Amino acid sequence: MLQNYLKIAWKVLLRRKFFTFISLFGISFTLMILMVATAMIDHVTGPATPEKRLDRMLFVNFIKMTGKSGNMNTFPSYYYMNHYVKRLKTPEKISVTTTFRGVNSYVNNKRLSLDLKFTDANFWEVLDFNFLEGQAFNQQDQKNANRVAVITDHARDQYFGPNVSAVGKYMVADGIRYRVTGVVEDVSYSRFNSYANIWVPLSTAPYNKNDTGLTGSYMAIILAASKADIPKIKEEYQGIVKQVKLPNPKEFNKFYSHTESILEGTIVRQLLGDGENSGMGKFIAIISIVVFLFMLMPTINLVNINVSRIMERSSEIGVRKAFGASSNTLIGQFLVENIFLTLIGGLIGFLLSALVLEIIANSGLIPYAQLGLNIRVFGIGLGLSLIFGFISGVYPAYKMSKLQAVQALKGGQV
Repeated sequence: MLQNYLKIAWKVLLRRKFFTFISLFGISFTLMILMVATAMIDHVTGPATPEKRLDRMLFVNFIKMTGKSGNMNTFPSYYYMNHYVKRLKTPEKISVTTTFRGVNSYVNNKRLSLDLKFTDANFWEVLDFNFLEGQAFNQQDQKNANRVAVITDHARDQYFGPNVSAVGKYMVADGIRYRVTGVVEDVSYSRFNSYANIWVPLSTAPYNKNDTGLTGSYMAIILAASKADIPKIKEEYQGIVKQVKLPNPKEFNKFYSHTESILEGTIVRQLLGDGENSGMGKFIAIISIVVFLFMLMPTINLVNINVSRIMERSSEIGVRKAFGASSNTLIGQFLVENIFLTLIGGLIGFLLSALVLEIIANSGLIPYAQLGLNIRVFGIGLGLSLIFGFISGVYPAYKMSKLQAVQALKGGQV
């Protein structure tokens, strides 16, 4: 029966080509915008090299203090990482890094601007980089503060030449000479927690051991032993946060910090967080409302088109009712037809979004970005197509099913 419904749906689509074109245009354009937006968010917050185990990862990359002096949102200090974050017992591993900073190298008297990040040896164990040659620096390099570095293939090609082996060679950045131990694939600029062109041991970073301030330019990447440990780590960390001693209570008397998922830290808190909470609830509500409003107009237009289609088929409805077709059967048939239409529109939208993402990736707007459609984005697009088809088809199908056989045969109004 489903096969017959699909055949009828195809014939109906070909019957009024203009209406079909208008319907498909609205569906495909709407879904294209939504899938491009979904793909962009997934590119920033979804599992990808080197952050492949995001379901087991949390990040500490902000602290907030409030008081008479106002609000202060900033990165934590090295002191804070050592005395508070590293006290966590639940995680499998904790890596401490700095934010990346710009450095200069010179090749053939030409300046080469690169981004450098100081990391500890755990960094290479909590993240999953694709090494093209060599290996990461190790715990001994970290302990001895060796001047060694891991670089990206882009940095290698610019400094040493395209596809020239760099392992064992020396690279100078801001006047400091580093021996290259490994080369990895480029990391997208949007991966703030792991992005850089050069990674060097944290122990080589300029740091004042006598500094006991809470603010700085450090971050922590926390790897849980299992996904089930994530709530435990968050709870344990909040217990530690309560013990933080503020250096000047007269200026700031309240302190906030969270262990966050990459979505919470990268997008949600930046837009909606207030320190006490990440703003995840607000984010979900706002996204739901935006998607609903964005789909509302094309849905209404498709409902009106469907009503027009049904009016043209009133005699068909009358004949089927006269031969005993139930209302549920007719509703099912027209829902299948409408979902079939929206799935075609979804497929077109999927192809258009792939094209748009390719254009964005090639434009260089996001350095080293590899934008594309993966199974997660495809699943969301398919789900939106089905929802779109069901919502826009259920009302016209219901109204059509209520027509009496005689009324329908006379071309009655829906």
